[in-house]
Amino acid sequence: MRLGICSFSLHRTVASGKMDFAGFVALSRRVGCTTLDPWCAHLEGGGDGANQLHAGKNPGEADLGLPPAAQVPKLKAAAGSMPWGCIAVDGAHIWEDDPAKRAHHRARASAWLKLAKGFGAASVRIDAGGPEQPDAATWAAIVSGYKELIAEAKGLGIELLIENHWGPSVIPENVVRLLHDAPGLGLLFDTNNWKKGRQREAWDLCARFARVVHVKAFNFRPDGEEADVDLPYAIRKVKEQAKGEISWCVESVPPKPEDEIPAVEKTIALIRKHVG
Repeated sequence: MRLGICSFSLHRTVASGKMDFAGFVALSRRVGCTTLDPWCAHLEGGGDGANQLHAGKNPGEADLGLPPAAQVPKLKAAAGSMPWGCIAVDGAHIWEDDPAKRAHHRARASAWLKLAKGFGAASVRIDAGGPEQPDAATWAAIVSGYKELIAEAKGLGIELLIENHWGPSVIPENVVRLLHDAPGLGLLFDTNNWKKGRQREAWDLCARFARVVHVKAFNFRPDGEEADVDLPYAIRKVKEQAKGEISWCVESVPPKPEDEIPAVEKTIALIRKHVG
């Protein structure tokens, strides 16, 4: 089983200065992960913790830089022989109303793809941007942007992913439509980030497209199951419907920052229990 931790699971720990990338790698190794799946903010090297927290809560407003050139060899050294899975990139989404911002994001996305190639990452997640229900012109621009990035990523040996995250991708029908309109685009399937009230419906409709899964856990029962979300059902749907080898990643978000590492450990156990 391909198993990783999306480092966003540790975003408050990192923002407080209590963990760096090397600490994330050490934790990933300790809990038995097979890949490193970082959030882009955690590759900056001494990034602004307050800015990272803001980006985490407001991905549509994210302005996260790339690691400086001097930081890249340090990241590679910290990773060692551990393979890189999916880099989740915020601040490079395709649609922005301002053409200058769109161009800036396009350049940033391209730069992240090249960095991902250097790290040997399997995939990169880039968001669509835009409103939940884009008009025809905005939709066409998003599709065109993805097609450009898919071609670039393919040339680098990287799979480009969209995540159900924010904007149009919280609507399951939009995800299906985007995957159809932009051939070669894969899905980072987050168990949680769907339009309120449509979560189970989205699992049924979109699990078949999953390439990477973020198993989102918040609170745990004494038996180790998620207290409020039927994660066994969501995991079962992916196992039954998705094709190819799936990467299973922790993305736990417990209420208290001090519980981030224990929540990662509990979510790892939950994944192992239900994925097998």
